[in-house]
Amino acid sequence: MPHILTLIATPGTLDPTLVAHARASLEALGAAPGTPDWLSPREAVDIPFTGVAAELAMVAARRALGGAPVDAIGQPVAGRRKKLLIADMDSTIVTSETLDELAAFAGLKDQIAAITKRSMNGELDFRAALIERVGMLKGLPVAALEATWAATEMMPGAATLVATMRQDGATTCLASGGFTFFTGRVQEKLGFDYHVSNVLLIADGVLTGQVAEPVFDRHAKLATLTRLATECGLPMSATLAVGDGANDLDMIGAAGLGVAFRAKPVVAAAARARVDHGDLTALLFAQGYRRAAFVAA
Repeated sequence: MPHILTLIATPGTLDPTLVAHARASLEALGAAPGTPDWLSPREAVDIPFTGVAAELAMVAARRALGGAPVDAIGQPVAGRRKKLLIADMDSTIVTSETLDELAAFAGLKDQIAAITKRSMNGELDFRAALIERVGMLKGLPVAALEATWAATEMMPGAATLVATMRQDGATTCLASGGFTFFTGRVQEKLGFDYHVSNVLLIADGVLTGQVAEPVFDRHAKLATLTRLATECGLPMSATLAVGDGANDLDMIGAAGLGVAFRAKPVVAAAARARVDHGDLTALLFAQGYRRAAFVAA
């Protein structure tokens, strides 16, 4: 089966010598690599190959790159252009953990961030950790939500990723363990087709310290992926899921292309593909888009 190894770096930094090292690593495995095809000069390149599995090619290429800040994603050529994107929000589509930032207004950022970190690395049950953290914010005024949103920044490449995939006919969905207050605003800002997340309960202008049931967790993320794939008439092979935390693992594992994006160690270790260095446009290069075809956001 023909495969593609895609190497991605920050613009202008992908040295052709590194590409040659990666190509040589495929030959050393017994693969038959083809001629490199640059998707963007000195930024992203496809190396076609046959004869070995994509997973082995990625491992060999990463070793050959010698720690250079270059991402390597291997996959079959067939079906690499995806038609459904499911994306986590916190630390994926936005640069921050919105619950941690919200906690700053209660003077609890460090305490809550420590719980978030353990939860996202799979050390704590997500549902229990979420309920605990929200409970600590009881009485916080809604104005703190507005202030948190005002300071929230989009991840570099997020707008381009969504706009480009949508123009190419893909359905896009934000699926977050965070809150609808934020996901609805991100949906509107970036143009996602859908958003699903948790609902913070509010009474008399302050947080009640509770989250509506059922909690939107890792199982709900997977269910959203499978539901939308069915509704769109797509096989799972035509889907892309991206996230950084343990609650993203199920959807990342089930998607045709599951990507751990600047992920927690447990997620990076488990995902078939990962982006450690590039921005979210790496997901477009991984699908074979050339930079010239990116849609400006």
